[in-house]
Amino acid sequence: MRGRHRHLGFPIERTTLQNGLRVVAAPDPSFPVVAINLWYDVGSKDERPGRSGFAHLFEHMMFQGSANVDKNGHFEHVERAGGSVNGSTWFDRTNYYETLPSHHLDLGLWLESDRMGFMLEAMTQDKLDNQRDVVKNEKRQRYDNQPYGDWDEHLQALVWPEDHPYHHTVIGSMEDLDAASLDDVAEFFRTYYLPNNAVLTVAGDAEPERVFESAERWFGGLPPGAEPPPIPGVTHVAPVLGETRRVELVRDVPLPRLMMALRIPPFTDPRFDAIDLATQILGQGKGSRLYRSLVREQRIARSVATFAFPLVAGGSMMVAFATGFPGGDLARLEAALGAELEGMVDVSDAEVERGRTLAEAREVRGLESMAHRADQLSMYTTIFDAPERLNDTVARIRAVRTDDVRDAARTFFGADNRAVVAYRPEGDRR
Repeated sequence: MRGRHRHLGFPIERTTLQNGLRVVAAPDPSFPVVAINLWYDVGSKDERPGRSGFAHLFEHMMFQGSANVDKNGHFEHVERAGGSVNGSTWFDRTNYYETLPSHHLDLGLWLESDRMGFMLEAMTQDKLDNQRDVVKNEKRQRYDNQPYGDWDEHLQALVWPEDHPYHHTVIGSMEDLDAASLDDVAEFFRTYYLPNNAVLTVAGDAEPERVFESAERWFGGLPPGAEPPPIPGVTHVAPVLGETRRVELVRDVPLPRLMMALRIPPFTDPRFDAIDLATQILGQGKGSRLYRSLVREQRIARSVATFAFPLVAGGSMMVAFATGFPGGDLARLEAALGAELEGMVDVSDAEVERGRTLAEAREVRGLESMAHRADQLSMYTTIFDAPERLNDTVARIRAVRTDDVRDAARTFFGADNRAVVAYRPEGDRR
């Protein structure tokens, strides 16, 4: 299965190995490096009740060695070669990536193939216990003991029903992590860490034939597995919440902050592009609606932002937040934020053009990074089976019209579709 696509200047070729591994090559000799990116089609949305946090725990376990690589050897090999390496877990995927001098392409592919094929042989109870403690400490540092750190936990619980796969956080619960056994982790690996459930992308200074030959050499002998099970829970939800849901938290935080989430269509829905563009108009930069109104004119916020999560399981989430001043009125902050959201039904052509320019600049700047380019290609291949969508990124932004943004605002930005988390500093009982 081979094809070639050129649209905005990025050459892209792909092939599929007999074991189902999809391989994407994006040659670019501008710099003598290769960015290797491996997406596994598994994230926190695939975790069953009582198993939350498994995807993220497994990301950590994947750096604890494999049959032919010592514990932490992945880092050591790559860094010794002058490269960088890491991994990340999210709702819909887990990915592993390294950037290396281009003559070390085979080193990176060997490391990734060894842990895809032979990780279980090196897994021990001591490694599991150690990484479980690392993840628990990460949760304490990033969520529990960080000002506003638990915002996503509360917003997700408000936006998604209990049986929806996005209801729980990516990092999971302490109880579920404590309950994880070595057999549980091994079963997770056998279920999801398969060549037929992964996409390998190489972007940079390597011709496609070299990439495909090396991918065949290192991954071709790995056996495929059974089709992964369906996403657990119920992914079908109403298009909007149908109400405003609210929780107020008194916390050890320096300033009042309002977080607001809206249920929106999934990343795969054409309307997502209009909503993503609306976030640029609303909360990106000092020319945005929220900055102009809440920061400069009303002076009730010191910072604002908006962004949309590109989620795929039945819906997604747009988030807006505003941080107030000491003693600030959270109710006034919520009302002002809501008014700006509702006001998007009258967004002007000039504002849409500004947002379009910002969005295009964001995408083009991001794609200058070989690592980001490889990650985007893995994403488009995993979600759409179409890496060539990368070359249509700017065209999709330009295709969004003012009426599209107005229609999205009319449907999704009203008071019948809001989840609000209000942080009030301790001692402030206003």
